[in-house]
This record gives sequence, structure tokens and C-alpha cells, in this order.
Amino acid sequence: MTAPRPTTPRKVLGRLSLPERTYVADALRTETVGGVLLLAAAVIALLWANIPALHDSYESVSHYHLGPAALGLNLSVAHWAADGLLAIFFFVAGIELKRELVAGDLRDPKAAALPVVAALCGMAVPALVYTLSSVTGGGSLDGWAVPTATDIAFALAVLAVIGTSLPSALRAFLLTLAVVDDLFAILIIAVFFTDDLNFAALGGAVAGLVLFWLLLRTGVRGWYVYVPLGLVVWALMYNSGIHATVAGVAMGLMLRCHRHEGEGRSPGEHIEHLVRPLSAGLAVPLFALFSAGVAVSGGALADVFTQPETLGVVLGLVVGKALGIFGGTWLAARFTRASLSDDLAWADVFAVASLAGIGFTVSLLIGELAFEGDQTMTNEVKAAVLIGSLVAATLATVLLKIRNAEYRRLWEDEERDEDADGIPDVYEEDDPAYHLRLAAVYERKAAEHRRIAQEKAAARHGLAEVPGGAGEDHHRPA
Repeated sequence: MTAPRPTTPRKVLGRLSLPERTYVADALRTETVGGVLLLAAAVIALLWANIPALHDSYESVSHYHLGPAALGLNLSVAHWAADGLLAIFFFVAGIELKRELVAGDLRDPKAAALPVVAALCGMAVPALVYTLSSVTGGGSLDGWAVPTATDIAFALAVLAVIGTSLPSALRAFLLTLAVVDDLFAILIIAVFFTDDLNFAALGGAVAGLVLFWLLLRTGVRGWYVYVPLGLVVWALMYNSGIHATVAGVAMGLMLRCHRHEGEGRSPGEHIEHLVRPLSAGLAVPLFALFSAGVAVSGGALADVFTQPETLGVVLGLVVGKALGIFGGTWLAARFTRASLSDDLAWADVFAVASLAGIGFTVSLLIGELAFEGDQTMTNEVKAAVLIGSLVAATLATVLLKIRNAEYRRLWEDEERDEDADGIPDVYEEDDPAYHLRLAAVYERKAAEHRRIAQEKAAARHGLAEVPGGAGEDHHRPA
């Protein structure tokens, strides 16, 4: 009988695999740029809506209608941004989720347990906090889903602004949380914010999705096939009564995200690479521009902290998100007998959990759906989302800055590439060829230093032999 082989304890938030690290770095780079644009759009919206001379023009542009009325698509500009442009955002989210499930860390059930449990707790606890606030204060329960979402672009923009060198494992954790978050957010929208169904339009949308899937499986290529089909599916989904963004995430989930032999990228990764800049750089900022423009005054800000609905949103984002994600992560680690990475502390997990309290884009969308028909409450909830996200960002900034020196050291270790082969050294420490290359690098450096030392010694010796030089006895100044 052979003795069982010892198993290495699994690490929570340990180092990413090299392919996963490369993917995460590329994705986060685009999202960071998009996040800065998102911040700019939000600021412009607030100024546009609150400067008296410009307020009327903001309302006029937001409520200007365009589109074919015969197809049920004569929508306002703000409506096009929420239902149309955000479908692109959720399309990318669907591809991200599919890639994580078939090629990323979520394909391993043990590895998937942590971010999934953390994300679920990070949605359940804010919903519970909102519910308690509303029940206690006698408010409406319609907005329970508003504080459940995380805005990855806004969060990364905060990281970019404060300049923290967050390790890739924590960034990947934040990204995966947001991906799972987006999936459950779209399920919430589909299940809880669908009133009257048009079964003919829904049947057409389902038929279009089936055709989309068949074309993909038979290898048909060409944007001129899929873009028009996608628009038809989106329009049918919109007219069915189900929120049109569901069409986006459904089509994203259908793309193949595993690589065949010889492929540098799967079709899903390729399309995501093309569409992500459109989503992060145009779709989401334009949605923010026409959604974040709420009137802000001293009285309106005070009302946010006195009304049960708006207070529940703020507390849900700031307190519920942090406690939910941190508690879910701790529970997942505790019951899977995994230990936290040696390089990190639980304080780092809490800081990232606080950063996930930035719930801008999807929270604004759910706020519009939850209080549709009550413009006053919609604007107050939007103000609560803005305030809650700002408070969460400020809290996370303080917590992350405390540990920034340690993050910078970890980041530098991750990026070091002394053998200059394009692969960080931490991924090659078990490769004998790496150590041979490094030895050659050090030998070249040593030879260069020996040559410099010989030149300096020769220069000193020559100076000593010159009459009146520094090395001659009884020297006198010239």
C-alpha cells in the first residue's frame, strides 16, 4: 500500500497563472481607461444638470425621442443609452463570464467557489441592509436590488487616480466579482423587472438566438451576418417586455471561448478584444452622461440620509458590500480549508470589498427600473447611488493607501524580468533554462564590471607616474 502524497494547501488570492495574468492585465487596462471616461461623463452630467443656464438643455437632450415608431423603438436618448448601449456592456460581460467558466479560474469548482460565494454574499447582504432600512423606516422595498451591483470600470478608475499598485491577484478577484455580479444583476433585471410579456416578440427573440447559435456552431463568419442579426434579436427582446440587455448577455454566452489547437485566441476572446473598447469607452460613459445628471442641492443631499429608501442604498453600498464580500470570502476560505496567500492580509480583502461598494452603472440602471414612473424617487435613488459610491471609493482609498508600499513591492516582484525574455521571473523559477539565462546575464555584468575596474586601476597607475602627480612623494602644488 502506497502512502498518500501530501497535498499543498490551496491559497486564497494566490498568484495567477501566466495566461490568466495576461488576460486580466489586458482587460483591466481597457476598463481603467473606460473608467476614467466614465468618471468624466458623470462629472459632466452633474454639471450639465445643475448649472441653471444648462439644465433645460440637459432635460431636452435626454428626453428627445428618435427611432422607428412602427417597430416600437421611438425612444428617448436616455432610453437608448440604457437599453441599447448597455446591451453592448452586457454582451462583453457575457463573454467574460463564458471565458471564466470554460478557460479561466471559474472552470475549477474549487477555485470558483471563492469568487462566486463572495459575489453572492456581496449581493445578498446589501439587499438585506436595504430591506432592513426600508422596513424600519416604512419605505418602499422596490429598490432592494439597487445596492447589489459593482461597477468594475469606476472601481479601476479610482485605482488609477489614487495610483495604488494593487497586486494582480486582487485585481483579478475584483474583476471576477464584477463578472459574477453582472450575471446575477441581469438575472435580477430579467426576473424581477419584467411586467407584461409579448410572447410573439419573445418567441422571435428566442428564434433569433437559436439562429445566432447555429451560425456560430457551423462556423459562419462575418460581422455583416451577426451585427444585423444581433440588432434584430435586441429589438425583439425589447418589445417582448424583458429588458433588452438580456439579449446582449445571452449572445455573449453563446460565443466559443476555449481555444482549438493552433489558435492564439478563441473567437470569444477575439470579439471581446474588439468590442470591449466600444463598451468601456463609449457605451458606458454615454449611459452615465444621460443617467447621472440629477439635481444636487443641500436639501436633496440631506434627504438622502433621512429617507429609508435612499439611506438603504447608501448603507447597502458602503456597509453591505464590504461586509458581504469580506464575510463571503472568509467563509469560503474557512470551509474549503484554504489559506490566504502569504503575501496578503485579510485587511487587503476588506479594502477590495470596500472598493466593490462602487455600484455606479448597473445600480443606476436598476434604480431607474425599480422606481419607473416616480421621477422624484428615481432621482433621489440616483443621488444615493452617487453618494454611496463616493463614500465607498473614499473608504477604499484610505484603506488601500495604508498598504500601498507593500503593494508596490509585490507588484515590482511580479513585473521583474531580469533575463529580459518577456516573461516575469516569478513564473520561471522552476525552469532550469531560466537560471542558465540569468547566470549568463550576471556573467556579462561581472565581465563588464571587471573591465571597468581594470580601466580605473590603469588610470590611477598612470596618474601616479606623472611628475608632480598625486602619487609622487613630496609633491608640491603647481
